[in-house]
Amino acid sequence: MTSIESRIDEGRMRSYLRLYLVLGSSNCKTDPASVVEEAIRGGATMIQFREKGSKAARLAAKEDLARRIQAICRRHGVPFIVNDDVELALALNADGVHIGQDDEPAAQVRERIGDKILGVSVHSTAEARLAEELGADYLGVGPIYPTASKEDAQQPQGTEIIQRLTKLTSMPIVAIGGITADRAPHVIQAGADGVAVISAITHAENIYQAAKILASRATG
Repeated sequence: MTSIESRIDEGRMRSYLRLYLVLGSSNCKTDPASVVEEAIRGGATMIQFREKGSKAARLAAKEDLARRIQAICRRHGVPFIVNDDVELALALNADGVHIGQDDEPAAQVRERIGDKILGVSVHSTAEARLAEELGADYLGVGPIYPTASKEDAQQPQGTEIIQRLTKLTSMPIVAIGGITADRAPHVIQAGADGVAVISAITHAENIYQAAKILASRATG
């Protein structure tokens, strides 16, 4: 898969969000690249490289891991997104960047990355409106349920936040935070286009099977 050359249309974006795997070294029991390979084989439709935490790789090691994961994504035709690190995303010619509310401002990131995919984490209707105005291609909404995967996670909001946002905007929405195979259908029924997961796949005994089950249940 070559880098996406123009602003992605909403239908295509929604399909990519169906099963969105977010991961880095600190989330995985084995080599993250191997986890990505198995997850994509099982049905993961987009990958976000989020290398944060005490076990995170740094500098050259971080870039090397990102390149290995990106190569797997390209081989399978799956978008490769970099969390927060715009410099790394540009150096790798990644397919896009995902930012949180405390990262570089969305308008500035959009200017730097051009027509690549831009995802923004939001926790309220006000943040969602602003993200849309500033050029986001999709909204990452959560945490929906309690999660231990992110040290800086806010209080869970339940599926009600998804219902509120779908009344406000037609933007593609992916839900994140404590989502399991059992919870995925509830999230989709609330209006999300897909689910973003970390430990539901990275901590699974069988990565391929976990992704396959999640993909089958994240279907509207």
